Amino acid sequence: MNCIIIEDQPPAQRILKKFIEDVGTLQLTGIFPDALQAVEYLKTNKVDLLFLDIHLPKISGIEFLRTMPHRPHVILTTAFPDYALEGYDLNVVDYLLKPFSFQRFLQAVAKVPSVQEAIRNSTENQPSREEIYIKSGHEHVKIAIQDIFYLHSDSDYTEIHTATKKLLSTEPLRFWLQVLEQHSFSRVHKSYIINTRKIERISGNLIYMAPNFKIPVGRAFKEDFMKKILT
Repeated sequence: MNCIIIEDQPPAQRILKKFIEDVGTLQLTGIFPDALQAVEYLKTNKVDLLFLDIHLPKISGIEFLRTMPHRPHVILTTAFPDYALEGYDLNVVDYLLKPFSFQRFLQAVAKVPSVQEAIRNSTENQPSREEIYIKSGHEHVKIAIQDIFYLHSDSDYTEIHTATKKLLSTEPLRFWLQVLEQHSFSRVHKSYIINTRKIERISGNLIYMAPNFKIPVGRAFKEDFMKKILT
């Protein structure tokens, strides 16, 4: 999938370029500091996906979108949350609020219809080992989703626990629920998300998971959680 970046800040350009390079389904074909330069490129080149900053010189990203009669898929990038509703009114794929993580970037790209189709085609009839990257300190650590037992919110961090180690992520628990919910993870407490495939037994308001993990079930979450695992 061919994509371009319209962004006037070099640091933001570099981050997007790196993220795009790390995604096998994307091919970056151009970087432009303002929308007017991109217009000339779009006249003669096919672009499937556009990463568009809102605050640009000469013409804003929103104004630029309004002038495009036939636009590619668009993911907005901005440091200002005020334009989210207006962006969605223009039928953009997603709205990335700077600074955003690689995992959040992947979530946005996965919403592009043609990417969704490619994912379906590539995974059809092929079981695969699903992995994610967790930003822990100054590193991005790769971890297999199936190895995660539970996540625990601890003040400013989220602890991600496997059988043998603990990683600290600065992303909040609600972010990880969005990432992992489709992989049999469930929120069972205001401070806990668990991998339901790792449950050994449930006794009262406690979930028992090997090796010797005991997770509390919050009263507000118990009814929905039990329905989910028993159906």
